[in-house]
Amino acid sequence: MSNRRYFGTDGVRGLVGKYPISPEFVMKLGYSAGKVLAAQGTKKVLIGKDTRISGYMLESALEAGFSAAGIDIGLLGPMPTPAIAYLTKTFRAEAGIVISASHNPYYDNGIKFFSQDGQKLPDEVELAIEAELDKEMSCVDSHLLGKANRIDDAAGRYIEFCKSNFPSQLSLKGLKIVVDCAHGATYHIAPNVFRELGAQVIEIGTSPNGTNINDGCGATSMDMISKSVVEHEADLGIALDGDGDRLMMVDHTGYVVDGDEIVYVIACNDLKSGNIRGGVVGTLMSNMGLEIALADMGVPFARSKVGDRYVMEMLVQNGWQLGAENSGHIINLKHTSTGDGIIAALNVLTAICSSGKTLHELRQGMSKLPQVLVNVRFSGDSDPLKAEAVVAAVHVVNEKLTGRGRVLLRKSGTEPLIRVMVEGPELEEVTELANNIADAVKSAC
Repeated sequence: MSNRRYFGTDGVRGLVGKYPISPEFVMKLGYSAGKVLAAQGTKKVLIGKDTRISGYMLESALEAGFSAAGIDIGLLGPMPTPAIAYLTKTFRAEAGIVISASHNPYYDNGIKFFSQDGQKLPDEVELAIEAELDKEMSCVDSHLLGKANRIDDAAGRYIEFCKSNFPSQLSLKGLKIVVDCAHGATYHIAPNVFRELGAQVIEIGTSPNGTNINDGCGATSMDMISKSVVEHEADLGIALDGDGDRLMMVDHTGYVVDGDEIVYVIACNDLKSGNIRGGVVGTLMSNMGLEIALADMGVPFARSKVGDRYVMEMLVQNGWQLGAENSGHIINLKHTSTGDGIIAALNVLTAICSSGKTLHELRQGMSKLPQVLVNVRFSGDSDPLKAEAVVAAVHVVNEKLTGRGRVLLRKSGTEPLIRVMVEGPELEEVTELANNIADAVKSAC
C-alpha cells in the first residue's frame, strides 16, 4: 500500500471538509473512477451510505462525478456496507460504492469501492483511479451523461438475503435479543431480520440523526448493550458498528463476546455439522486462546496482518472460508463475499438453536489468555522498534513467556503510536512485562 496516495486498506477516509473528504475531491474521485471503470466496459454503479450527515453531500458529489464520466448510478440510500457488496452482484452492477467511515465518529467519512463480484477493487484498478485523479476533469457529451435513479426496495432485498442464510428448519422463536445498531446503516434492517425469524427484539441505537452514529453505542462501545441485556433479562445482545460490517455480542450475564470468541463458536458448529473447509484465519492481535482451542479440535489456524483486507487475502490464498479479527470483523465466505455483522450473528444463532445451548455455554470451550495492550506515542521521525534497548527488552520477555505466551510490537497505521501487546497465562505478569517493554520504547523515542 506504500505507493498509494489516497487509497488505504479500506478506501479513502478522513475528516469531512478537509482534503481528501471534500466535495471537490469526491466529485473528481467519482469522475476518475467512472473513467477507469468505463474503459473496462462499466455502465452502472451503485452508491450506498451510512447515516452520517455528510453522506448527503458526498453522495451528490459522487453522483455528479460518475454522471460526468457517462456512468449510470443506482442510489441505495442508507445501507450496510456488506449489503452494498451483495446488491452490487444481484443488480448486475459493475461496481458498488460505500460512503462510510465505519466505526469512526460522525465527523469522519470515507469512500470505498466493491467490484462486481462483491469484493474490494483489485489493487491495479485502485492505482489506475489514482493515476486518473492527476488528470484534468472534463465531461462527456450531454447525450452520454449518466442517469441516476433511486432503488426503493434495496432494504427489503437485503433483509430477505440475510434470512435466507438462516436454516429454514430453525426458528428464533422464544429468544429475547437486544439489537444495537449504533444509530448506523443497519437501523432499518437488523431488527427486522431477527424479528421476522421469530425473535423478540429490543432495539437500541436505531434513531439516527446524522451526528449520533457510533456515539456511546454499537460494537465499539459495549456498556449500554451489556446493561440492557441484563436489565431486560434477554438471552443475548447483538451489537453492530456504524456500517454493519463488525459484530460484537453479549451473553445473558452481560459478558462481552468478542470476535475471537464469535469465530470460535461458528467454527465449532461448522465442525460439528461437517461444513468447515480448511481452517480459520485470525490476525496478529487474535488471542492465543483461540489458537489453542482450535488446535484442540484439530482445526488449523493462521495469522494475517491486522485488517480485514488481509484476513480475506489469506482466506483466498489458503482456500479456507472462515476468518475474523478480534474487533468483530467476521468473514464467512460460505455465505458472503465480505465481512457482515448480521450474517455472522445469524451464524452464531444457528449454533445456539441447533445445539440447544446458550451463548454463555457455547463460548466456554475457549479460554482467553490475559492480553495487555499499551500504546506509546512517538514523534514519527525515529523507529523505536529498532532501538537496541527495545530489542533487548522484547528478548527478555520472549524468554520468560516461551511456550506460555507471546509479544507483539507494531506501529499504528493511523496514528504515531507504537502498540505494545503482551499476552500470557497471568494478568499481573503480562501487565508488568508489557509496561517494561513500553518503558524501553518511551526511552528510545
